[in-house]
Amino acid sequence: MDKNTAKITEIRNLCQEKQIRMIDFKMTDIDGRWRHITIPVERFCEDTFTYGIGFDGSNYGYAPIEKSDMVFLPDPATAYVDPFASVPTLTMCGNVCTIGQDGNRPFDQYPKNVSLRAVEYMKESGIADRMVIGPEFEFYLFDSARFEVTPRQCGYRIDTRQADWNHSLDTAGNNGYEVSHKGGYHISAPQDVGYDLRSHMCMMMEDWGVRVKYHHHEVGGPGQMEIEVELDDMPAMADNTMIVKYIIKNLAAQEGKTATFLPKPIYQEAGSGMHVHMLLFKNGLPLFYDEEGYSGLSRTAHYFMGGLLKHIASLCAFTNPSTNSFKRLVPGFEAPVTVGYATSNRSAVIRIPAYAKSPETKRFELRNPDATANPYYAYAAILMAGLDGIENKIDPAANGWGPYDFNLYTLSPEEQKKIKGLPKSLDEALDALEADHEYLTKGGVFPQRLIDIWVARKRAELRQMEQIPHPAEFNMYYDL
Repeated sequence: MDKNTAKITEIRNLCQEKQIRMIDFKMTDIDGRWRHITIPVERFCEDTFTYGIGFDGSNYGYAPIEKSDMVFLPDPATAYVDPFASVPTLTMCGNVCTIGQDGNRPFDQYPKNVSLRAVEYMKESGIADRMVIGPEFEFYLFDSARFEVTPRQCGYRIDTRQADWNHSLDTAGNNGYEVSHKGGYHISAPQDVGYDLRSHMCMMMEDWGVRVKYHHHEVGGPGQMEIEVELDDMPAMADNTMIVKYIIKNLAAQEGKTATFLPKPIYQEAGSGMHVHMLLFKNGLPLFYDEEGYSGLSRTAHYFMGGLLKHIASLCAFTNPSTNSFKRLVPGFEAPVTVGYATSNRSAVIRIPAYAKSPETKRFELRNPDATANPYYAYAAILMAGLDGIENKIDPAANGWGPYDFNLYTLSPEEQKKIKGLPKSLDEALDALEADHEYLTKGGVFPQRLIDIWVARKRAELRQMEQIPHPAEFNMYYDL
């Protein structure tokens, strides 16, 4: 009995045990959203794993309509009872293939395939055989969120009872326990009104197989939260990122609240990032540790950082792919704005945690990404940039990118001009991607067609945004 047959038998037994009535298949679209299709359990059979489920890929943002027929092949190893389905439902993720006369072939634009191909390329290079990463998930938890964009009116309104604006005598408030502006870091109950809900989220993640490191309230007073997970292999962590976001958003909705990963949902408050910790292994040995190196990092680690810093502008097109992303990457909010690396310095785009001292944990974090990213593309792009740095021995110190062991926000304007900055807009990041993407297409990891489609989609978003009057424009210019 092969592994698939054994797993299918296991799934059938699970369906009987849990009285499963429906089987749900979750697929990832080009933007990084889960979509799904569901069949009755009676239709589930071995052919489901052989021939897959057909669907129209053009509606997922991938293929032109004339070549849009695709099949989804579920991975039985991902089977899990969906905790949010009222009808007992088993859910599975998997992969996408194109339909050809000679059989199905893995679709090279599908996010999961891109991440798997990046790991294959890493192994083929001989540099490493594992990339281990750990993202930090920051998000805001609101009581309500309303927004409208029509020709007649444009605006949004969010609220949470712990916000400092509910100090007003005219609001129901939070019994005097509102949280001050940018004063939420590690606050405790009763100010931390999301405490129990975060614990439930973490318990559900653990049950689903996502190991949680810790959770806490973040800096943003109006309900900014953070859940950090334990390190895991890159493709698995991309899967886990989808699971984490699914749990956070659905459990919040179940509790009558709403969660958002929007990088900058509140003007002048702390933004939400998705810092990514990373390290490489080969034959079970860590490659980033060197007791004699700067901050305990090896030459390989420095070259990896060099690749990230060299390609950081084009990387932003995948790690920060929304117009809102760049409203977070501004000075004064513990968000990176400059290209550089340092130890324990949150103003640098690459931070080396001082607390990670052992060979197996020695690593650094990339601080610019946010969770509007498609995690498969973002993590794969990070890996490819780092590998390019190792292959070409890109030394970050020799290129003037640090180490910056001082507060980059307090530099004089003259000193700041000497340091290269991150893109200030999605437009700049897309320009950089168009000019600098050969490191992504190596080994066929990122198909050129995918990069072209990505840039075109994002340019379309920018054109739409530029045509919509902004509410602040009325405040600034209405009376001119």
